[in-house]
Amino acid sequence: MTTTSLPSSPAPVPPSAITLRLSPLAGVVLLLFLVVGLLCAGWAMLSGKIDLLPPKLSWDDIRHGAVTHRIAKELAGVPFAEQAAHLERGASWLLISDTGSRVRQGCPGWLFLVDELKLQPNAARNAQARATKVIELRGQLHLRGIELLLVLVPDKSRIAASELCGVARSAQFAQRLTHWRDSVQAQGLAVLDLTAVLQPLGRGAFLRTDTHWSEAGANAAAVAVAARIAEQGVTPTPAQAFDVSVSEPQVRPGDLVHLAGLDWLPADLQPLVEQVSHSSFTARAAATEALAEDDLFGDSQLPNVAVIGTSFSRNSNFIPFLQRAVGASVGNFAVDGGAFSGAAKAYFDSSAFKQTPPKLIVWEIPERDLQAPYLDDIVLEAK
Repeated sequence: MTTTSLPSSPAPVPPSAITLRLSPLAGVVLLLFLVVGLLCAGWAMLSGKIDLLPPKLSWDDIRHGAVTHRIAKELAGVPFAEQAAHLERGASWLLISDTGSRVRQGCPGWLFLVDELKLQPNAARNAQARATKVIELRGQLHLRGIELLLVLVPDKSRIAASELCGVARSAQFAQRLTHWRDSVQAQGLAVLDLTAVLQPLGRGAFLRTDTHWSEAGANAAAVAVAARIAEQGVTPTPAQAFDVSVSEPQVRPGDLVHLAGLDWLPADLQPLVEQVSHSSFTARAAATEALAEDDLFGDSQLPNVAVIGTSFSRNSNFIPFLQRAVGASVGNFAVDGGAFSGAAKAYFDSSAFKQTPPKLIVWEIPERDLQAPYLDDIVLEAK
């Protein structure tokens, strides 16, 4: 005799007795939380501590979500909201090792930025728009007698892939960097892909708890950039020599720990802290004095090489390493959080560019920004 099992009923399961007893308490706690949050937000608005709307409101801001993004950001800065967020982040990490929506934990002690791992809508179109923009800018700069060198920084999750430990990196990213590099090189642009430079360093090229490269990675990148500058026939000026001293390893706070909302916890409860040595660079006095004596108007001490880009150019002593490698001072116009276009837009609008244009612009671009949503906001005024 066979028996046929009946499908389980789709009807909802009645709440248990303990759930019924605790539900009023949960409702009261939620209500109190909402009321306190509303009062804190109202107090912050009335006291002028937050400003929900931008100084100049435009339809573009409304259409592209800039207004709602600003409101969310301002409200998140209310003290009660900050404390609640800290408590949630700390509890999630301590209980289930959760690092939040913007950070992923790989092998023990290794953190990765989600932006590197995110599949972007309209990725190919966004990448092509960036390629079109740099090709356009190269032509405009060439008319001014300015050379352009693009420097592509591969993802940490690409170079330190051995430390992902289950963190998924899409196969679609395998050719993300090379496709973009090849597309702009085909149009005659000078491009330096740092993948081959950083791969021999492996995990040593990047910091464990930070999205940026280590000093070893920054130095290797600087040496490669200096060699490529020489190949382009540009002699960096003013000439300058540097002495370097290296400190004993010290604790280095990681930006990914901060992004995960865990930097407020005691060090023993945070992801494994990182200790690194720090290099200090000192310009040799003899060379500096010689420059001052020969310079009547101050122009000779203005660098003819300018670097634009992101926080990669502002971390782990990349610029000092580059200055030592080229034997000259270098202008650093990189912007933290500038992504693809932030530093370029600011630099081309600046008096530094308009009044004392360089001979060469080094444009550092992280791989993760190549396919991100792109709004063309770089304008180079006609000369």
